[in-house]
Amino acid sequence: MIEENVREQIIALMKREVVPAVGCTEPMAVALCVSRATEALGCRPEKITALLSANILKNAMGVGIPGTGMIGLPIAIALGALIGKSEYQLEVLKDVCPEAIEQGKQYIDEGRIDIHLKQGECDKLYVEVLCEGGGHHSTAIISGSHTHFVRVTLDEEVLLDDQTGHCSDGNEGDIELNLRLVYDFAMQAPLDEIRFILSTRDYNLKAAQESIKGNYGHCLGKTMDRPLSHGIFGNTIFSRILSKTALATDARMGGALIPVMSNSGSGNQGICATNPVAVYAMENENTEEELIRALTLSHLTAIYIKQSLGKLSALCGCVVASIGSSCGITYLMGGDYNRICHAVKNMIANLTGMICDGAKPSCALKIASGVSTALLSAVLAIEGRHVTSAEGIIDDDVDRSIRNLTVIGADAMCATDQMVLDIMTGKR
Repeated sequence: MIEENVREQIIALMKREVVPAVGCTEPMAVALCVSRATEALGCRPEKITALLSANILKNAMGVGIPGTGMIGLPIAIALGALIGKSEYQLEVLKDVCPEAIEQGKQYIDEGRIDIHLKQGECDKLYVEVLCEGGGHHSTAIISGSHTHFVRVTLDEEVLLDDQTGHCSDGNEGDIELNLRLVYDFAMQAPLDEIRFILSTRDYNLKAAQESIKGNYGHCLGKTMDRPLSHGIFGNTIFSRILSKTALATDARMGGALIPVMSNSGSGNQGICATNPVAVYAMENENTEEELIRALTLSHLTAIYIKQSLGKLSALCGCVVASIGSSCGITYLMGGDYNRICHAVKNMIANLTGMICDGAKPSCALKIASGVSTALLSAVLAIEGRHVTSAEGIIDDDVDRSIRNLTVIGADAMCATDQMVLDIMTGKR
């Protein structure tokens, strides 16, 4: 049995990493930073300058901003100053209304916002905002994770200085996980201690249901529900899992004012770690306890992989979250720890190398690819089949296989990340 203090650390970690978010977390982090700097300034800024890391810039360029019908950073920054409340964290813009949107558009047209790439070394997740107004200036800096403020100032007065207490991955002081510990915790933790994970199902399946009411993004989820798709894919558990997962992603990337439960700073990862598992459990008539343990296994596996990959990287986050959902589904199919290890190896052998080219409506396509692979990997694992250490980057040890994945995503793909940003910013 896992010791109580270890369980408490893991639960605390999960509650930090699995939180509600409205809209894509990168522009929301920028809006959050703007709101904090505006609060420090004490008045509406006359000028706002945002200095952003390449990964923040990449993920915020093409995504819809909730409730606005607009994409990109300028409206997120304007609304962060006008109606944002830092106490809302990643739901910072949940008070958006038509009047605020019109004011935000005017704010942009008046040329009050400058956005630049942060020069020099900084975390991959870095937001620095300078607000000027009323003869004063304020700054706010987020670094390491989407809500972690490391510095806030007003004129020359330092209101917050926490730069010694963070690291680039935002996980300093967290318990170090491995897959065996993740599995044992998910299987052994008292249900009352992990029942909170059901809120991920409530949030993310509701997001899928709400998405049906609109036409968001590329409507992949709705397309999967139509007769033509049923004729190709069938009206099956597989098609319903893809549809429910894509629907929530369509809405989130399309700018719907619908909250989702995120994982490791990403709403898409939260959706991808939740909906496939929740839908499979309903279709397979698993018990509530089995669902709770499967969701815990899925989300905690994603958190574990992110510990070495980092919050933002060149590797698409759906790879990480799909590995989690494959583990959860394998368990729901009756798989033990060895079968779950098989599923992880099958996933890494297939999806490694999928690039992140920013948050945008087409993320639903990537998530559908990840979820498809998750189901295929789970079915193979249940049959006792898995990719072996004689093949590619897979190692006999599952944790080394995961580390092989993350070192590629965090280190080897850095040049890819820069090329993707150059392509995105160089387009007319």
